[in-house]
Amino acid sequence: MWWEAGVVGRGTVAGPMAGLKVVELGMWVAAPAASGILADWGADVVKIESADGDPFRWFLAFMGADIGINPLFELDNRGKRSIVLDLATERGCELARQLADGADVFVTNMRASALDRMGLDHASLMARNPRLVYSLVTGYGVEGADRDRASFDFGAFWSRAGIAASITPEGGDPPYQRPGMGDHTTGLGTLAGILGALWARERSGRGQLVTTSLLRTGIYFVGSDVNLALRLGGVPLPKMRDRTAMPNPLVGYYRDRDGKWFCLLGLQGDRHWPDVARAIGRPELADDPGYASLAARRERGPGVIAMLDEVFATRPLAEWGPILDANDVWWAPVLEVHEVALDPQVRAAGGVVAVPTNEGGDVDMVASPVDFSDTAWAPAGPSPEIGQHTEEVLLDLGYDWDGIGRLREEGAIP
Repeated sequence: MWWEAGVVGRGTVAGPMAGLKVVELGMWVAAPAASGILADWGADVVKIESADGDPFRWFLAFMGADIGINPLFELDNRGKRSIVLDLATERGCELARQLADGADVFVTNMRASALDRMGLDHASLMARNPRLVYSLVTGYGVEGADRDRASFDFGAFWSRAGIAASITPEGGDPPYQRPGMGDHTTGLGTLAGILGALWARERSGRGQLVTTSLLRTGIYFVGSDVNLALRLGGVPLPKMRDRTAMPNPLVGYYRDRDGKWFCLLGLQGDRHWPDVARAIGRPELADDPGYASLAARRERGPGVIAMLDEVFATRPLAEWGPILDANDVWWAPVLEVHEVALDPQVRAAGGVVAVPTNEGGDVDMVASPVDFSDTAWAPAGPSPEIGQHTEEVLLDLGYDWDGIGRLREEGAIP
Protein backbone atom coordinates (compact mmCIF):
# COMPACT_ATOMS: atom_id res chain seq x y z
CA MET A 1 0.00 0.00 0.00
CA TRP A 2 0.99 3.62 -0.47
CA TRP A 3 1.84 4.19 3.19
CA GLU A 4 4.28 1.29 3.40
CA ALA A 5 7.69 2.24 4.76
CA GLY A 6 9.75 4.28 2.37
CA VAL A 7 7.21 4.33 -0.46
CA VAL A 8 4.79 7.24 -0.57
CA GLY A 9 4.07 7.78 -4.22
CA ARG A 10 7.24 9.85 -4.62
CA GLY A 11 9.80 7.08 -4.79
CA THR A 12 11.98 6.01 -1.90
CA VAL A 13 12.28 8.72 0.73
CA ALA A 14 14.80 9.34 3.46
CA GLY A 15 14.45 10.25 7.12
CA PRO A 16 13.36 8.82 10.46
CA MET A 17 9.64 9.22 9.73
CA ALA A 18 9.61 7.38 6.39
CA GLY A 19 6.43 5.32 6.22
CA LEU A 20 4.42 7.66 8.44
CA LYS A 21 1.19 8.87 6.86
CA VAL A 22 0.06 12.37 7.78
CA VAL A 23 -3.07 14.24 6.75
CA GLU A 24 -2.95 18.00 7.18
CA LEU A 25 -6.01 20.23 7.24
CA GLY A 26 -4.12 23.39 7.96
CA MET A 27 -3.55 26.89 6.74
CA TRP A 28 -1.14 29.71 7.30
CA VAL A 29 1.82 28.50 9.36
CA ALA A 30 1.58 26.83 12.79
CA ALA A 31 0.06 23.47 11.80
CA PRO A 32 1.72 23.31 8.34
CA ALA A 33 5.07 24.01 10.01
CA ALA A 34 4.76 20.88 12.17
CA SER A 35 3.72 18.63 9.29
CA GLY A 36 6.32 20.34 7.11
CA ILE A 37 9.09 19.06 9.36
CA LEU A 38 7.51 15.61 9.30
CA ALA A 39 7.60 15.81 5.49
CA ASP A 40 11.28 16.77 5.64
CA TRP A 41 11.86 13.72 7.83
CA GLY A 42 10.29 11.36 5.30
CA ALA A 43 6.61 11.27 6.20
CA ASP A 44 4.03 11.32 3.43
CA VAL A 45 2.00 14.45 4.12
CA VAL A 46 -1.26 14.97 2.24
CA LYS A 47 -2.35 18.60 2.48
CA ILE A 48 -6.09 19.17 2.13
CA GLU A 49 -6.89 22.54 0.53
CA SER A 50 -9.89 24.39 -0.80
CA ALA A 51 -10.08 25.36 -4.45
CA ASP A 52 -8.67 28.76 -3.45
CA GLY A 53 -5.76 27.12 -1.67
CA ASP A 54 -4.11 27.80 1.65
CA PRO A 55 -4.32 31.62 2.05
CA PHE A 56 -0.65 31.66 3.01
CA ARG A 57 0.07 30.98 -0.66
CA TRP A 58 -0.95 34.58 -1.31
CA PHE A 59 0.64 36.24 1.72
CA LEU A 60 3.27 38.21 -0.19
CA ALA A 61 0.65 39.44 -2.61
CA PHE A 62 -1.53 40.51 0.34
CA MET A 63 1.45 42.51 1.61
CA GLY A 64 2.03 44.15 -1.76
CA ALA A 65 5.16 42.17 -2.62
CA ASP A 66 4.05 39.80 -5.39
CA ILE A 67 7.42 38.56 -6.67
CA GLY A 68 6.28 35.43 -8.50
CA ILE A 69 7.51 33.02 -5.82
CA ASN A 70 6.54 32.55 -2.19
CA PRO A 71 9.55 31.42 -0.13
CA LEU A 72 7.49 31.74 3.06
CA PHE A 73 4.92 29.17 1.92
CA GLU A 74 7.61 26.96 0.39
CA LEU A 75 9.44 26.58 3.70
CA ASP A 76 6.51 24.94 5.49
CA ASN A 77 4.99 23.00 2.60
CA ARG A 78 7.82 21.48 0.58
CA GLY A 79 7.58 17.77 -0.06
CA LYS A 80 3.83 17.59 0.62
CA ARG A 81 1.07 16.41 -1.69
CA SER A 82 -1.91 18.70 -2.23
CA ILE A 83 -5.47 17.50 -2.69
CA VAL A 84 -8.39 19.88 -3.23
CA LEU A 85 -11.64 18.91 -1.51
CA ASP A 86 -14.82 20.94 -1.22
CA LEU A 87 -15.48 20.64 2.48
CA ALA A 88 -18.73 22.54 2.08
CA THR A 89 -20.11 19.27 0.69
CA GLU A 90 -20.73 16.12 2.70
CA ARG A 91 -18.96 14.08 0.01
CA GLY A 92 -15.87 16.23 0.33
CA CYS A 93 -15.90 15.85 4.11
CA GLU A 94 -16.29 12.09 3.76
CA LEU A 95 -13.22 11.97 1.52
CA ALA A 96 -11.28 13.83 4.20
CA ARG A 97 -12.51 11.31 6.77
CA GLN A 98 -11.43 8.44 4.52
CA LEU A 99 -7.96 9.94 4.25
CA ALA A 100 -7.78 10.11 8.05
CA ASP A 101 -8.95 6.48 8.29
CA GLY A 102 -5.61 5.30 6.94
CA ALA A 103 -3.44 7.96 8.54
CA ASP A 104 -1.10 7.85 11.50
CA VAL A 105 -1.42 11.58 12.20
CA PHE A 106 -4.05 14.23 11.49
CA VAL A 107 -2.84 17.81 11.92
CA THR A 108 -5.15 20.81 11.87
CA ASN A 109 -5.41 24.39 13.05
CA MET A 110 -9.00 24.98 11.99
CA ARG A 111 -11.39 26.21 14.66
CA ALA A 112 -13.22 23.56 16.65
CA SER A 113 -16.65 24.71 15.55
CA ALA A 114 -15.78 24.19 11.88
CA LEU A 115 -14.25 20.79 12.58
CA ASP A 116 -17.35 19.70 14.49
CA ARG A 117 -19.60 20.85 11.65
CA MET A 118 -17.65 18.82 9.08
CA GLY A 119 -17.35 15.69 11.21
CA LEU A 120 -13.59 16.16 11.30
CA ASP A 121 -13.31 16.68 15.05
CA HIS A 122 -11.03 14.41 17.05
CA ALA A 123 -13.82 12.29 18.53
CA SER A 124 -15.30 11.49 15.13
CA LEU A 125 -12.01 10.66 13.44
CA MET A 126 -10.57 8.67 16.34
CA ALA A 127 -13.79 6.64 16.59
CA ARG A 128 -13.13 5.52 13.02
CA ASN A 129 -9.35 5.15 13.47
CA PRO A 130 -8.39 4.47 17.11
CA ARG A 131 -4.67 4.55 16.28
CA LEU A 132 -4.89 8.10 14.96
CA VAL A 133 -2.80 10.80 16.60
CA TYR A 134 -4.97 13.88 16.24
CA SER A 135 -3.01 17.15 16.59
CA LEU A 136 -5.05 20.30 17.12
CA VAL A 137 -3.34 23.70 17.08
CA THR A 138 -5.37 26.62 18.43
CA GLY A 139 -4.85 30.26 19.21
CA TYR A 140 -5.96 30.24 22.83
CA GLY A 141 -6.46 26.61 23.86
CA VAL A 142 -9.41 24.24 23.94
CA GLU A 143 -11.07 25.53 27.12
CA GLY A 144 -12.14 28.94 28.33
CA ALA A 145 -14.17 31.81 26.94
CA ASP A 146 -11.70 32.47 24.11
CA ARG A 147 -11.22 28.87 23.00
CA ASP A 148 -12.80 29.54 19.59
CA ARG A 149 -11.42 33.04 19.09
CA ALA A 150 -9.52 33.53 15.85
CA SER A 151 -5.93 34.70 16.06
CA PHE A 152 -2.58 34.82 14.36
CA ASP A 153 0.70 34.48 16.19
CA PHE A 154 0.99 38.27 16.29
CA GLY A 155 -2.04 38.24 18.59
CA ALA A 156 -2.03 35.13 20.77
CA PHE A 157 1.72 34.46 20.87
CA TRP A 158 3.37 37.85 20.53
CA SER A 159 0.87 40.18 22.14
CA ARG A 160 -1.32 38.30 24.63
CA ALA A 161 1.44 36.01 25.94
CA GLY A 162 3.41 39.04 27.11
CA ILE A 163 6.31 38.88 24.69
CA ALA A 164 5.79 42.25 23.01
CA ALA A 165 5.34 44.05 26.34
CA SER A 166 8.33 42.29 27.90
CA ILE A 167 10.71 43.73 25.29
CA THR A 168 9.12 47.18 25.07
CA PRO A 169 11.24 49.86 26.73
CA GLU A 170 9.55 52.09 29.28
CA GLY A 171 7.49 54.64 27.36
CA GLY A 172 8.26 53.01 24.02
CA ASP A 173 6.02 51.53 21.37
CA PRO A 174 5.51 47.74 21.30
CA PRO A 175 7.72 46.17 18.62
CA TYR A 176 6.40 44.16 15.71
CA GLN A 177 7.44 40.56 15.22
CA ARG A 178 8.70 39.12 11.95
CA PRO A 179 6.46 36.73 9.97
CA GLY A 180 5.92 33.31 11.51
CA MET A 181 8.04 33.68 14.63
CA GLY A 182 5.35 32.38 16.95
CA ASP A 183 3.98 29.98 14.38
CA HIS A 184 7.30 28.22 13.84
CA THR A 185 7.90 28.00 17.57
CA THR A 186 4.42 26.55 18.01
CA GLY A 187 5.09 24.18 15.12
CA LEU A 188 8.08 22.77 16.99
CA GLY A 189 5.96 22.24 20.11
CA THR A 190 3.27 20.61 18.00
CA LEU A 191 5.84 18.30 16.45
CA ALA A 192 7.13 17.31 19.89
CA GLY A 193 3.59 16.49 21.00
CA ILE A 194 2.97 14.37 17.92
CA LEU A 195 6.17 12.41 18.48
CA GLY A 196 5.27 11.89 22.14
CA ALA A 197 1.85 10.54 21.18
CA LEU A 198 3.37 8.24 18.55
CA TRP A 199 5.75 6.85 21.17
CA ALA A 200 2.85 6.30 23.59
CA ARG A 201 0.97 4.51 20.80
CA GLU A 202 3.84 2.05 20.52
CA ARG A 203 2.98 0.88 24.03
CA SER A 204 -0.80 1.28 24.11
CA GLY A 205 -1.75 0.70 20.49
CA ARG A 206 -4.02 3.75 20.65
CA GLY A 207 -3.75 7.26 19.36
CA GLN A 208 -4.80 10.34 21.28
CA LEU A 209 -5.63 14.02 21.00
CA VAL A 210 -2.59 16.32 21.16
CA THR A 211 -3.26 20.03 21.67
CA THR A 212 -0.97 23.01 21.41
CA SER A 213 -1.75 26.72 21.25
CA LEU A 214 -0.07 29.93 20.22
CA LEU A 215 -0.83 31.34 23.67
CA ARG A 216 0.70 28.46 25.63
CA THR A 217 3.75 28.44 23.40
CA GLY A 218 4.20 32.18 23.82
CA ILE A 219 3.97 31.85 27.59
CA TYR A 220 6.65 29.15 27.51
CA PHE A 221 8.75 31.24 25.11
CA VAL A 222 8.89 34.04 27.69
CA GLY A 223 8.58 31.55 30.54
CA SER A 224 11.42 32.93 32.65
CA ASP A 225 9.54 36.21 33.06
CA VAL A 226 6.09 34.64 33.43
CA ASN A 227 7.31 32.12 36.01
CA LEU A 228 8.93 34.95 37.95
CA ALA A 229 5.63 36.83 37.86
CA LEU A 230 3.77 33.73 39.05
CA ARG A 231 6.17 33.14 41.93
CA LEU A 232 6.00 36.81 42.94
CA GLY A 233 2.21 36.81 42.91
CA GLY A 234 1.73 38.92 39.81
CA VAL A 235 3.98 41.83 40.82
CA PRO A 236 4.83 43.88 37.69
CA LEU A 237 8.35 43.17 36.44
CA PRO A 238 10.88 45.83 35.40
CA LYS A 239 10.63 46.97 31.79
CA MET A 240 13.42 46.50 29.28
CA ARG A 241 16.39 48.76 29.94
CA ASP A 242 18.17 51.03 27.55
CA ARG A 243 21.46 49.42 26.56
CA THR A 244 23.36 52.10 28.48
CA ALA A 245 21.58 51.15 31.71
CA MET A 246 22.19 47.41 31.73
CA PRO A 247 23.29 46.25 35.21
CA ASN A 248 25.97 43.96 33.76
CA PRO A 249 27.95 45.84 31.09
CA LEU A 250 29.40 42.56 29.83
CA VAL A 251 25.99 41.44 28.53
CA GLY A 252 24.92 43.88 25.87
CA TYR A 253 25.40 45.39 22.44
CA TYR A 254 28.36 47.40 21.21
CA ARG A 255 29.35 48.95 17.90
CA ASP A 256 32.63 48.78 16.08
CA ARG A 257 34.33 51.63 14.21
CA ASP A 258 32.01 51.19 11.24
CA GLY A 259 28.81 51.08 13.27
CA LYS A 260 28.54 47.30 13.05
CA TRP A 261 26.81 45.82 16.10
CA PHE A 262 28.01 42.83 18.08
CA CYS A 263 27.15 41.52 21.54
CA LEU A 264 29.16 40.51 24.57
CA LEU A 265 28.07 37.37 26.40
CA GLY A 266 29.78 37.79 29.78
CA LEU A 267 26.87 36.61 31.89
CA GLN A 268 29.31 35.52 34.63
CA GLY A 269 30.69 39.01 34.93
CA ASP A 270 33.42 38.41 37.48
CA ARG A 271 34.73 35.44 35.53
CA HIS A 272 34.84 37.33 32.24
CA TRP A 273 35.92 40.81 33.32
CA PRO A 274 39.69 40.06 33.36
CA ASP A 275 39.40 38.65 29.82
CA VAL A 276 37.60 41.77 28.60
CA ALA A 277 40.10 44.02 30.33
CA ARG A 278 42.98 42.31 28.52
CA ALA A 279 41.17 42.39 25.18
CA ILE A 280 40.57 46.14 25.29
CA GLY A 281 44.17 46.80 26.29
CA ARG A 282 43.38 47.77 29.89
CA PRO A 283 44.60 44.74 31.90
CA GLU A 284 44.99 46.89 35.01
CA LEU A 285 41.21 47.18 35.25
CA ALA A 286 41.03 43.49 36.19
CA ASP A 287 42.14 44.40 39.72
CA ASP A 288 40.89 47.99 39.92
CA PRO A 289 38.39 48.19 42.85
CA GLY A 290 36.17 50.46 40.76
CA TYR A 291 35.74 47.76 38.08
CA ALA A 292 36.83 44.38 39.45
CA SER A 293 33.55 43.23 41.03
CA LEU A 294 30.05 42.78 39.67
CA ALA A 295 28.76 45.18 42.30
CA ALA A 296 31.27 47.86 41.29
CA ARG A 297 30.46 47.53 37.61
CA ARG A 298 26.75 47.66 38.34
CA GLU A 299 27.23 50.81 40.43
CA ARG A 300 29.03 52.61 37.62
CA GLY A 301 27.35 50.72 34.77
CA PRO A 302 26.70 53.63 32.36
CA GLY A 303 30.30 54.75 32.77
CA VAL A 304 31.64 51.26 32.08
CA ILE A 305 29.45 50.98 29.00
CA ALA A 306 30.59 54.40 27.78
CA MET A 307 34.23 53.36 28.24
CA LEU A 308 33.67 50.14 26.29
CA ASP A 309 31.80 52.08 23.60
CA GLU A 310 34.77 54.37 23.18
CA VAL A 311 37.26 51.51 22.94
CA PHE A 312 35.22 49.33 20.58
CA ALA A 313 34.68 52.30 18.26
CA THR A 314 38.41 52.34 17.47
CA ARG A 315 38.52 49.18 15.35
CA PRO A 316 36.36 47.29 12.85
CA LEU A 317 34.78 44.04 13.96
CA ALA A 318 37.05 42.18 11.55
CA GLU A 319 39.90 43.16 13.89
CA TRP A 320 38.01 42.95 17.18
CA GLY A 321 36.81 39.40 16.50
CA PRO A 322 40.27 37.77 16.60
CA ILE A 323 41.26 39.91 19.59
CA LEU A 324 38.19 38.90 21.56
CA ASP A 325 38.69 35.25 20.64
CA ALA A 326 42.37 35.32 21.62
CA ASN A 327 41.39 36.61 25.06
CA ASP A 328 38.52 34.12 25.54
CA VAL A 329 35.89 36.86 25.46
CA TRP A 330 32.50 35.43 24.55
CA TRP A 331 30.76 37.41 21.81
CA ALA A 332 28.62 37.12 18.69
CA PRO A 333 28.00 39.34 15.68
CA VAL A 334 24.57 40.93 15.20
CA LEU A 335 23.75 39.85 11.67
CA GLU A 336 21.16 41.21 9.29
CA VAL A 337 18.93 38.48 7.84
CA HIS A 338 20.60 38.72 4.44
CA GLU A 339 23.94 38.22 6.18
CA VAL A 340 22.64 35.11 7.92
CA ALA A 341 21.85 33.66 4.49
CA LEU A 342 25.53 34.13 3.54
CA ASP A 343 27.13 33.13 6.85
CA PRO A 344 29.48 30.15 6.25
CA GLN A 345 28.81 28.86 9.79
CA VAL A 346 25.10 28.68 8.96
CA ARG A 347 26.03 26.36 6.09
CA ALA A 348 28.44 24.37 8.22
CA ALA A 349 25.75 23.93 10.90
CA GLY A 350 23.34 22.54 8.32
CA GLY A 351 21.06 25.56 8.35
CA VAL A 352 20.58 25.55 4.58
CA VAL A 353 19.27 22.62 2.54
CA ALA A 354 19.00 22.02 -1.20
CA VAL A 355 15.39 21.47 -2.25
CA PRO A 356 14.49 19.93 -5.63
CA THR A 357 12.36 22.03 -7.96
CA ASN A 358 9.76 21.00 -10.51
CA GLU A 359 11.94 22.48 -13.24
CA GLY A 360 14.99 20.41 -12.33
CA GLY A 361 17.92 21.36 -10.14
CA ASP A 362 17.80 22.59 -6.57
CA VAL A 363 17.22 25.81 -4.68
CA ASP A 364 18.61 26.73 -1.27
CA MET A 365 16.10 26.94 1.55
CA VAL A 366 16.10 27.02 5.36
CA ALA A 367 16.58 23.54 6.81
CA SER A 368 14.39 22.13 9.54
CA PRO A 369 16.44 22.31 12.74
CA VAL A 370 17.25 18.69 13.66
CA ASP A 371 19.56 16.10 12.09
CA PHE A 372 19.94 12.36 12.64
CA SER A 373 23.14 10.34 12.42
CA ASP A 374 21.59 7.10 11.12
CA THR A 375 18.42 8.24 9.34
CA ALA A 376 19.48 11.32 7.45
CA TRP A 377 16.63 13.31 5.94
CA ALA A 378 16.33 15.25 2.70
CA PRO A 379 13.43 17.27 1.27
CA ALA A 380 11.31 15.08 -1.00
CA GLY A 381 10.45 17.88 -3.37
CA PRO A 382 9.12 21.42 -3.74
CA SER A 383 5.88 22.76 -2.32
CA PRO A 384 2.90 21.54 -4.35
CA GLU A 385 0.64 23.52 -6.60
CA ILE A 386 -2.99 23.76 -5.44
CA GLY A 387 -4.54 20.33 -5.91
CA GLN A 388 -1.51 19.04 -7.80
CA HIS A 389 -1.92 15.53 -6.38
CA THR A 390 -5.71 15.28 -6.10
CA GLU A 391 -6.12 12.41 -8.55
CA GLU A 392 -2.96 10.66 -7.40
CA VAL A 393 -4.08 10.68 -3.76
CA LEU A 394 -7.56 9.44 -4.68
CA LEU A 395 -6.08 6.61 -6.75
CA ASP A 396 -3.96 5.67 -3.75
CA LEU A 397 -7.10 5.77 -1.63
CA GLY A 398 -8.66 3.10 -3.85
CA TYR A 399 -10.76 5.13 -6.29
CA ASP A 400 -10.58 4.35 -10.00
CA TRP A 401 -10.90 6.89 -12.79
CA ASP A 402 -14.63 6.37 -13.07
CA GLY A 403 -15.01 6.95 -9.35
CA ILE A 404 -12.90 10.09 -9.57
CA GLY A 405 -15.13 11.31 -12.37
CA ARG A 406 -18.20 10.78 -10.21
CA LEU A 407 -16.59 12.70 -7.35
CA ARG A 408 -16.05 15.55 -9.76
CA GLU A 409 -19.65 15.44 -10.88
CA GLU A 410 -20.78 15.48 -7.25
CA GLY A 411 -18.71 18.61 -6.61
CA ALA A 412 -16.50 16.98 -4.00
CA ILE A 413 -13.39 17.78 -6.06
CA PRO A 414 -12.83 20.39 -8.77
